[in-house]
Amino acid sequence: MDTNMHQSGDDKFIPMTSFSSGKGHQVGEDVYYYTNQIVNFALVGTTEHWVLVDAGMPKSGSEIISVAEKRFGEGSKPAAIILTHGHFDHVGGIVELIETWGVPVYAHTFEFPFLTGQQSYAEPDATVEGGMLAKISSIYPHEPVNISGTLRSLPADGSVPEMRGWRWIHTPGHTPGHVSLFRESDRTLIAGDAFVAVKQDSFYKVLVQKAEIQGPPRYLTTDWTSARLSVKKLEALQPQLAITGHGPAMEGRALRDGLSRLAQEFDRIALPDHGKYVKDRDKTTDR
Repeated sequence: MDTNMHQSGDDKFIPMTSFSSGKGHQVGEDVYYYTNQIVNFALVGTTEHWVLVDAGMPKSGSEIISVAEKRFGEGSKPAAIILTHGHFDHVGGIVELIETWGVPVYAHTFEFPFLTGQQSYAEPDATVEGGMLAKISSIYPHEPVNISGTLRSLPADGSVPEMRGWRWIHTPGHTPGHVSLFRESDRTLIAGDAFVAVKQDSFYKVLVQKAEIQGPPRYLTTDWTSARLSVKKLEALQPQLAITGHGPAMEGRALRDGLSRLAQEFDRIALPDHGKYVKDRDKTTDR
């Protein structure tokens, strides 16, 4: 085991929750997601073979292990961990999981600096238009984790290791190496934070997890041009079911209509009126 492996230097428990916290949902024959405080992680597969997608909030490793063992049996471990990206609320339990399970972790190479201790993410923008969660975002960890000893690159051919039938799609904007996962056979999408299913501007809506398609979290999104293009890319897939990083799973017409509206009106719905990462606020041109 890599003795240099560590969580971020500013790792700490974040006192945030929702009414969905601690609840899991089976949304497909082999797809299950669980809400850890305000973020979702997914377990994809069966007792014989499964994969974890994302790794929860800070200090969540033991909870994730407990969820997995309740679903798949005591001592069960995944064939691999796939990360949509490396923000604090998607890698919060990663070191404890690696120490317990000893499995490889896969991510896009553009995320590697933030997963190998080399580079911090841009600081959360507490000035951005975006409600209470944005205003308190200065307390969120942004320094890098280091899991270099077990980190692997997602294959260049678009396949997802240990997830037969799935492919990864580069969906940057929220982070440089953000990826989403898609299975063509049933049109299931694990979107990470390329878009989310709760309006994070509203603390109340986050608390009750009111379902509505929204753009990526504003306080941590630094490239809005790429974020816009990523939403259009995912909308073109016409997913039937989507699990996002935040908010309840959505499916069918509600998902398709909401995602279509977001793609067509991205600047109005997603792009903040102000913020240090908002370079060009032009509501008249949804490109």
